[in-house]
Amino acid sequence: MLIVDDCIISDNLVDVKFCCDLAQCKGACCVDGDCGAPLDKEEIPILEKIYPSVKPYMTADGVAVVERDGVSSIDVDGLPCTPLVNNCECAYSVVEDGVTLCAIERAWRDGKIDYQKPISCHLYPVRIEDFGEFKAVNYHEWDICRCAVRKGRGEGVPLYRYLEKPLVRRFGQEWYDELCQQCESRK
Repeated sequence: MLIVDDCIISDNLVDVKFCCDLAQCKGACCVDGDCGAPLDKEEIPILEKIYPSVKPYMTADGVAVVERDGVSSIDVDGLPCTPLVNNCECAYSVVEDGVTLCAIERAWRDGKIDYQKPISCHLYPVRIEDFGEFKAVNYHEWDICRCAVRKGRGEGVPLYRYLEKPLVRRFGQEWYDELCQQCESRK
């Protein structure tokens, strides 16, 4: 394991090769699962603020869920998450050319909002668990990402390199630089 500041980081971030392959998986991580994407509590007011700008990008079913239940939901562990349509796809998901994408990110790419998407989505397949005194930064292995692992192996991209932007977004450049230094020293 690696340690940067108050984070204990799984060796998988170095050892696993990973590169999303939307052409193969079709964005299944936005559809499959037993609950919505985890949300930090600070993200809920952001979602409330940007919802009017994101709404035009959403499906009618997604809009109906958010307008009925709110911009977030609570998962089985009592933690905030994105709401689901029919206990399946994320309310913020939208299908374009057969690939499931994020309506929030589409609005961000079009310059309508300055928030890219929930950090847990940006970091996936890494999940962060906060234990108070420390955070665990772990790889969430899931069958739907087999094609991403295959592509990552083919391109030789370690998970920590693939997730550079979201890791910097979540922890900062100095943290990420320290992670890279530790990862490189293991070779």
